[in-house]
Formats: sequence, structure tokens, C-alpha cells
Amino acid sequence: MKVLLTGTTGYIGKRLLLLLLDQGHEVVCCVRDEQRFPKTGKYSNPRIQLLEIDFLDENASDIVPKDIDAAYYLIHSMSASTSDFESLEADSAKNFVQLINQTQCKQIIYFGGIVNEEDLSKHLRSRKNVEMVLREAKAPVTVLKAGIVVGSGSASFEIIRDLVEKLPVMITPKWLNTKCQPIGIRNVLEFLIGVLGKEFTLNKSYDIGGPDVLTYKQMLLQFAQVRGLNRYIMIVPVMTPKLSSYWLYFVTATSFKLAANLVDSMKIEVIGKPNDLAEKLGIVPLSYIESVRLAFQRIEQNNVVSSWKDALASSFADNTLYDHINVPQHGCFIDSRSMLIGSSQAEVLENIWRIGGERGWYYGNWLWNIRGFMDKLFGGVGLRRGRRSPTELIGGDSVDFWRVLVADKANSRLLLYAEMKLPGEAWLEFKIESNGTENRLIQTATFRPKGLLGRLYWYSVLPFHFFVFEGMMKNIARYRA
Repeated sequence: MKVLLTGTTGYIGKRLLLLLLDQGHEVVCCVRDEQRFPKTGKYSNPRIQLLEIDFLDENASDIVPKDIDAAYYLIHSMSASTSDFESLEADSAKNFVQLINQTQCKQIIYFGGIVNEEDLSKHLRSRKNVEMVLREAKAPVTVLKAGIVVGSGSASFEIIRDLVEKLPVMITPKWLNTKCQPIGIRNVLEFLIGVLGKEFTLNKSYDIGGPDVLTYKQMLLQFAQVRGLNRYIMIVPVMTPKLSSYWLYFVTATSFKLAANLVDSMKIEVIGKPNDLAEKLGIVPLSYIESVRLAFQRIEQNNVVSSWKDALASSFADNTLYDHINVPQHGCFIDSRSMLIGSSQAEVLENIWRIGGERGWYYGNWLWNIRGFMDKLFGGVGLRRGRRSPTELIGGDSVDFWRVLVADKANSRLLLYAEMKLPGEAWLEFKIESNGTENRLIQTATFRPKGLLGRLYWYSVLPFHFFVFEGMMKNIARYRA
């Protein structure tokens, strides 16, 4: 089959793509920025066709292939905004329907949220509205609805992990008593693949979930059980939604926008209605504890395929991250340093590729932590995002409060773009140049200030640059694991 896949670089889309390829399908991958798509390893498959498209653009009607057999609609972003994401998601779905109506598509598969309560959050109301828009398409729709998705790299998994592993005692909001029905990412993918081409699922809607109905408190405690940790949770009734959002924001790696939308949704019970889809597809639902254990097996094997942190929060923004891929030279402050590294090019390159996360920044990690805390105070992402894999980097990955623009290991070049709160824009580049007789590490920090405040910021941190950047470069060159 020829399958159109939206949300290709997202948490679920990136995993689903590999399964579709394994089953022999030809996949048309819709991406907003082609450079964010990994083109190495399994992702270099000749049955992949890249389609650069923005579904908020009404003028993209002529670029979708006509011979599509089925389409997955996985476009979704709770982290883009706390106010207008409902209208943006509706517009995106409407444009998708207009495009897919011009093809031979015989099935649309939509992954949404369980909406069985009358009083819905903005997030769940938006999910329901998108479903209604998609049902206006000529092709029949198969709808799969889930609650909390548990898997290595998922937003819910990483937030729970942050809470459990960092807080022995938690004073928590009352929504921790809300019930939900979590489902493992492995089961989600089995359902998404299983309904493809199945006629009995056309124009049907199914709630999918694991066998456990748990409160969020029970989920935290069972997670702690898997990790071998004793945790104590006290629930207080006085914490407002805004205070709850700040609590999540400062303790976990989530952005404030995502935290606010999550808190809004966590007040609603998300429990699926029974159906026989799992039985018909031969799927065995995993318990919550089984899903957590499988997630940690992936983490321990450094085999996390995708992470919610790597899905750009700017999915519905006007600017494109890769507008910044060419580092400016004029009107910028530049700190460039270099040193000979002898014959240790491979080791130094490996050190560059392991920067951030648990490895840290090679010099003055306490200063980087202070900068991350300050970023959190001003509404930024902070350092807690870490990185998807301790050894692997691809374009689009997050590394603490940086975003990977270029990860070209063959040419020994790594380019990062700052996503911290700044009065300007910042880039950090590492590359190794060889002339046949010697290898040289070149480290360049570039800052393009915005107005007087940007210039004052640069000069205020300038005294730290000599120690931090000089020490970082030297330790990258000398570090031995």
C-alpha cells in the first residue's frame, strides 16, 4: 500500500514509520522541514518519499500524490499555546481534508483522545473537534482514542519519571485522584498498524487502553515500585490549576504551556468504553507496570527511537527553526576558539556527540545549571530536557536547552541553536578540520543581539566566556570515558 503519514517526526509518527516500512508499505512522509528528517540508517529506505508541507498553508493543494491508499493523521500539539491551539488544529485538519479529497485515499486513520465525559478540557475538546472535521472527508475514517501513552520518550512517561526520581516526598494537587486508563506505546503502534486496510474498522471509533484503570497517584507509586524507590505523596485541595502548572513546570522538563494544558486535561477522567478491537486484531494489552518496564529496557539499551522533547513546539508557529541553519556573521558577537588535537580525532568527535544530558558540558556544569534554572524562571525550557540518546544525535534532537540543527558526523560538524530565553539568538558550533598532517578542533559561539538589551546581555556574561568556553573546548579534546 501507499500510505501518507503526517506527524512523521513526532513521537508516534517516527516509530510508526519504521513499522510501516517493515511491512513493505511505501510511505509518503509529510514533514514541515525536510532537514529535520533523519536520512541515515533505517530512514534511508527507498520506499520513503519526503513531502515538505505545512497543513496550515491553504495553498499546498497540488503537491500530495493522487495514488494514496491510506493516510494517518497524527498532527497534534499541546505545547504550542495555551489559548489558540484549538483553532489552529481545526484549520490544519480542514486543510488536510481538502488535500486528501483530491487523492484516491480509501481510509483515514486518526489517533485522538478519549472523550467520554461531558465536561472536557480544551485539549480533549480540540481532539473531538478534529475528529468531526476529518469525518467530512470523502474517505472513511477509523478513529483510535487513547489516554496516557506510556513509553520511553513519551511526555507522560518523562514527566512521571521526573517526579518520581527527583521527589522522595510530594505535596500534590487534588487531580492526582483523577482516574485514567494508560496504554503502552507498543500497544498503540499495534492498533495503528492493525487497523490499516481493515474494512470492518471503516467509519468506526474505538477507545484503546491497557487493562488497568488507575489514579495518577497510583501511577506515580507503581512507577516508583518499578524503580525500586519509596515515595510518599500527600494530596492538598488548595492548589489552583495555575499553581499546579507551575509545580509541574519547575519540577519536570515540560514547558509551561504544555504543563498548563496537561493540568487542564488531568482534571477529567479518561477511561475508555469497552470494545472487541484488541481481540479481533490479536493484541494483548500490556499492564501499566509492564509498559514502564519495557520503556526502561529501551532506555538501558540506548534504543529510544523518538521523544516528545524533539517535537518542535513551533509546529504551529510562523517561523521555521531551519531558517537559522546558516549562522550569520554580520551584526553578531562571536567567540571562536581552536586547538590542535593530534591524532585523537575519533575520540574528540565522540566527546562532541555526547555533549549535554548526563555527560554535561565538560566545564562549569554548575554554571550551566544556574543558567538553566534562570531560564526556567523566565519561562524557558531549562536544562531538564536532557537528550534522547546519550550517544546518538540527529537533526531536530533537543540537547538540554539547545536544538540540533546539523549533526554531520561524516564531516565532523555539530551545530546547535539556543532555545533558552535570550534577548537575541545564539548558535554553538563544533567542527574538526584536517589538513592531512594535523587535526584542529574549532568551537564557535555566535550571538546575534536584539536591541540594546541583547548587547548588555552579551557584555554581562562576557567575563564567564573565557573560563567556560576555553575550559569546555580543552576538556572536549582531553576527556576520556
